[in-house]
Amino acid sequence: MRCAVLDDYQGVSLDMADWSALDGHIDVTVHREHIGDQDRLVDLLIDQQIIVIMRERTPFRADLLRRLPHLQLLITSGMRNASIDLTAAAEHGVTVCGTASTSTPPAELTWALILGLARHLVTENNAFRAGGPWQSTVGTGLSGKTLGLVGFGKIGIQVARVARAFGMDVTAWSANLTAARTDPEGVRLVSKDELLTGSDIVSVHTVLSDRTRGLIGADELARMRPGALLINTSRAAIVDQHALIEALRARRIGGAGLDVFDQEPLPPDHPLRTLPTVLATPHLGYVTDSNYHIYFREAVENIQAFIAGTPIRVMS
Repeated sequence: MRCAVLDDYQGVSLDMADWSALDGHIDVTVHREHIGDQDRLVDLLIDQQIIVIMRERTPFRADLLRRLPHLQLLITSGMRNASIDLTAAAEHGVTVCGTASTSTPPAELTWALILGLARHLVTENNAFRAGGPWQSTVGTGLSGKTLGLVGFGKIGIQVARVARAFGMDVTAWSANLTAARTDPEGVRLVSKDELLTGSDIVSVHTVLSDRTRGLIGADELARMRPGALLINTSRAAIVDQHALIEALRARRIGGAGLDVFDQEPLPPDHPLRTLPTVLATPHLGYVTDSNYHIYFREAVENIQAFIAGTPIRVMS
């Protein structure tokens, strides 16, 4: 059987697991570059029975699945992938399997973005390397400031615990959040408006759904404090990207730390690449050695189980 691994940007998929367990059964081809053109993608994948994808880098919608008649098994990292049409996959006889994942890396990256913005690390590091001014910014201290969390699941809780260690006041809001969940963590449950108007930093940690798409738009950004920071390591569509760009251009908020975008990879001429108050990373939230070992080890296990006729970690 033929297997393609897509979007292995770092070229590490074969090193992160023991693929030799599939010797004699699977011929594996790794594609490091993102393939955005669907016709070219079909040409490369037309004869593949198994495809391994990384998160939502390459969507598998009905129109693509229809053009891959030999595909039998599609494996995604993680057990949730909004870019896969599971209904269409089932209609075309494609089994979709996932892998485990850990929530620690995105929580860690959230703090990298917060600290990078608050202490102007990019500006100061660039000046340091270029022989520029020795100290040109005044950082924002976190102790005593308020962090507002939009969403309070596994990642939000981890972010809150770090904030409390820094001496911050932490508030949280989501549509169905209750004090029974926030109180044990020393976090205050507030309304959405209270969170926006009362936070020095607003960080997004909710799942993308029809209800949360565009949850933070122009009106919400206008209610934030003038110097407040917005952090989004969840999903780009939760924040209205056009409204965010306009708010940053007008300096209505202090800055944004972003790891997710409406289009990935982001086009070279996109305004978010040039706005001075944006600190951005190319969707690195889940990109750690620990997660990659889990993803590819379990991908191999999924292939073994599928060949044996007993698929595991099947998504529905």
